[in-house]
Amino acid sequence: MDALSVAVAANLPVLLWGAPGTGKTSAVLALGERLGLPVEVVVGSIREPSDFAGLPMLREGKTWFAPPRWAERLAAAGRGILFLDELTTAPPAVQAAMLRVVLERVVGDLALPAQVRIVAAANPPEQAADGWELSAPLANRLVHLDWRVSAESVAEGFIGGFSAPAGGFGEVDGACTGRARALVGAFLRVRPELVLVVPEGGGRGWPSPRTWELAATALACTSTDAAASDGATPAGTSDGATPAGASDGATPAGTSTGTTPAGTSDGTTPAGTSTGTPRVEAAAPGMERVRAELVVGAVGEAAGFELLSWLRDLDLPDPATLLADPAAPLPDRVDRVHAVLGSVVAHVTADGSADAWQRAWTVIGRVARRTPDVAATAARSLAAHRPHGAVLPPTVLELAPILRSAGLMP
Repeated sequence: MDALSVAVAANLPVLLWGAPGTGKTSAVLALGERLGLPVEVVVGSIREPSDFAGLPMLREGKTWFAPPRWAERLAAAGRGILFLDELTTAPPAVQAAMLRVVLERVVGDLALPAQVRIVAAANPPEQAADGWELSAPLANRLVHLDWRVSAESVAEGFIGGFSAPAGGFGEVDGACTGRARALVGAFLRVRPELVLVVPEGGGRGWPSPRTWELAATALACTSTDAAASDGATPAGTSDGATPAGASDGATPAGTSTGTTPAGTSDGTTPAGTSTGTPRVEAAAPGMERVRAELVVGAVGEAAGFELLSWLRDLDLPDPATLLADPAAPLPDRVDRVHAVLGSVVAHVTADGSADAWQRAWTVIGRVARRTPDVAATAARSLAAHRPHGAVLPPTVLELAPILRSAGLMP
């Protein structure tokens, strides 16, 4: 349930997989009530493709694809939760019509407001009457979460009542998102074969550029700064339904119980480190399980656990420290250098100041002396984010060969 709450807060489209009668619909309704959001429940098995694509009508001499009433109510409210229930009992034609709703948030000719969250639920095909396998395109647009109910939580619910899930809303910080994207990009440079792995069948999440974007958002919204800023409840503190795999206290494979909290590195961080710089590579305390569920739910188990394991071993220096201290140590491993420079560029882009942008060229210059190809990639990204009025620092002249190779100089 914590993973669901965080996903809704981060506006990640999410799909809950669970057996019939385990309270998925009730939990989503309770989450909406707690957050003060209207919830529109749309059962896929009793809908037609036109319920999502819109009914063609004549309007002012032109064809208008009229949206259904539930879409109009969400648009009028300006926010809410669209709950697509029984997804795997919807025929393939209906699933295909849902694609545009999930990806573009468009129903007929009506665009849903950005503050409308999308949550779906499905029974495993073997447990659903006349069930269908979820199509690969639709599966690739959702973060997949397992929904399990423990005997303990059910017993407590009968005695004391079933409580609503915890959760909070807040925008994920732009610096967090930028750094998370940089880290995912650095990882995919190391493991390019994981950029796109199309499965033979549908069903669950699989690696693609779209789902890596979802994974990056999951990293950002479970980092220390994101958890502190949006008020999201850390995993394991919710009094709602038990999250998948949490009933017995087991830790999912690949998740760490000893992750170094953000801002508490092993002492290698030089003095003067900015405490405001997001440490996206480490999950916020208590958020390790939620991070694992969301990342794995987006890109699948194999790719997701590999990314999480890679992140645990990074131990990257703070970008703000590198910009402030020209002698700050740089990592030796090429993949870590990629991640560091990506983080520096993301930090400078979020900062937006000419001073930070000029300092970043010093860091790139240091990397260029050892690994010019890595520096060239970062130089291209940094040049594309030059602030208005920023003056080229003298370091750029030393990088002329690198810039020429990157196509940035004649």
